[in-house]
Amino acid sequence: MAEKLWQKSYSTNEKIEIFTVGRDAEFDLELAQFDVEGSLAHTKMLESIGLLTQDELSKVQLELKNIYQEILTGNFIIRSGVEDVHSMVEILLTERLGEVGKKIHSGRSRNDQVLVDLKLFCRDRIKSLALSTENLIEKLLAYSEKYKNCPLPGYTHLQVAMPSSFGLWFGAYAESLVDDLQLILAAYKVCNKNPLGSAAGYGSSFPLNRTMTTELLGFENLNYNVVYAQMSRGKTEKIAATALASVASTLGRLAMDTCLYNNQNFGFITFPKEYTTGSSIMPHKKNPDVFEIMRGKCNQLQALPIEIGMIMGNLPSGYHREMQLIKENFFPAFDKIQECIEMVSFMFDAIQINPDAMKNSIYDYLYTVDVVNQLALSGMPFRDAYKTVGDQVENGTFKVPNDIQHTHEGSKDNLCTDQILKMKDSTMSQFKFEIVEEKIKILTTIEL
Repeated sequence: MAEKLWQKSYSTNEKIEIFTVGRDAEFDLELAQFDVEGSLAHTKMLESIGLLTQDELSKVQLELKNIYQEILTGNFIIRSGVEDVHSMVEILLTERLGEVGKKIHSGRSRNDQVLVDLKLFCRDRIKSLALSTENLIEKLLAYSEKYKNCPLPGYTHLQVAMPSSFGLWFGAYAESLVDDLQLILAAYKVCNKNPLGSAAGYGSSFPLNRTMTTELLGFENLNYNVVYAQMSRGKTEKIAATALASVASTLGRLAMDTCLYNNQNFGFITFPKEYTTGSSIMPHKKNPDVFEIMRGKCNQLQALPIEIGMIMGNLPSGYHREMQLIKENFFPAFDKIQECIEMVSFMFDAIQINPDAMKNSIYDYLYTVDVVNQLALSGMPFRDAYKTVGDQVENGTFKVPNDIQHTHEGSKDNLCTDQILKMKDSTMSQFKFEIVEEKIKILTTIEL
């Protein structure tokens, strides 16, 4: 069994160790890149306050960057018996550089080390989520414009209600994702704060320069209070999970619509047969399994903030070991939501719209409100107009009007696509990804 960062003169019972370590090593591989980024910043700061010499810093920095490249190329492992990624990086440094490798933990605890890893991990994954969401918004708005003149029945209570369009339908989900993007931005801002230097949650007697590590890692700000920095563990993940859940809510509802509209009783859309699955007993079946699986995955994602809240609920301040359990469903959640976004985009590239979706007498009553409005515009009180059209429906004399236009902002004949795009662009501009990219590039590049 490899030595641990916290090793004492005795060994922990093996059964206790297996239960408490759990799957940490497995998930810590996803933190490896960010652990090294944190150590690159931390060691620069240690040299600035005299805890490393310039020569020691040069050696440590070069070897950390070598390890960083090994991680990026898939040549980094956490050895059997090594507890976590922090231990593995320190072991490699000590093996390659000797005693100086043991100095890099000065002024740190595994508590703030994993905190900074998680913040950097979340910041990176949220960036990917924001960019994927932006791409899907743009694609949905392009479909909205393309099919803006294709009619579609609108429903309330799953009953025929008012005339809509495919332009409205695609655009609705695009704007929903714009709102989700606001939550993604909020999560990014929470993640983009530096907890490094809070140590075990109560700071350090070393004269640490936390502002320096904040700038080196491209964080927007500090988690100033060291106790709160530790309390942000779990809270950060819950806020990020809430943003994921919001996107999942939008995609889950879109998946449900798609299943309905693809149903033969609706017949509004179809997909190529290669994009569907079959039945083992019914030879005619072409099932929309992609959207059914997506609906289930999105429901799982919407449960994640609740799960994290239950793990963190009623914990006092300070670190507690059950926090590590959050990783097990939180880390895979980013891949799960990305997979759903990618599949919506892939499937909609092949979507086939029925331009005759409303050429059926069952949709005649979609226009009752428009006729009521016409009567009201001609001077009849709205309630009288409502009763008049209601009587026409009851006695079978209602006639479908021709060429009804809905011209106000956001209605079927005025989709406001440009305005929705502007809202999206305004939100995306606030992430400032380029600042982080430049800082991390400077920090991790090997100087020739």
